[in-house]
Amino acid sequence: QVQLVESGGGLVQPGGSLRLSCAASGFTLHNYAIGWFRQAPGKEREGVSCIESSDNSTYYADSVKGRFTISRDNAKNTVYLQMNSLKPEDTAVYYCRVRVGVGYTWGQGTQVTVSS
Repeated sequence: QVQLVESGGGLVQPGGSLRLSCAASGFTLHNYAIGWFRQAPGKEREGVSCIESSDNSTYYADSVKGRFTISRDNAKNTVYLQMNSLKPEDTAVYYCRVRVGVGYTWGQGTQVTVSS
């Protein structure tokens, strides 16, 4: 069964850092593109970053470019999102997503709160 489990969220002050993890099971993660998304209260879910499977190309939303870094550890079947210089507007539930077969699988999400 394809499953994703996010972790690493928490409360951090503005300017701080967090590293989110997305642990995969039921499939070999390095064969698939993985995306990070976030959803703030009252807002639609938005794409944050993605890492491709073929050549590990990475993509970032303009709002996080230069502050967030996506990476994967194939040995651990895990994708990470390193988030630096966090801002209050980064507050959201963060999700990872993969498409295996015909459908998308989402994790349960991890809460990130940036506040002083």
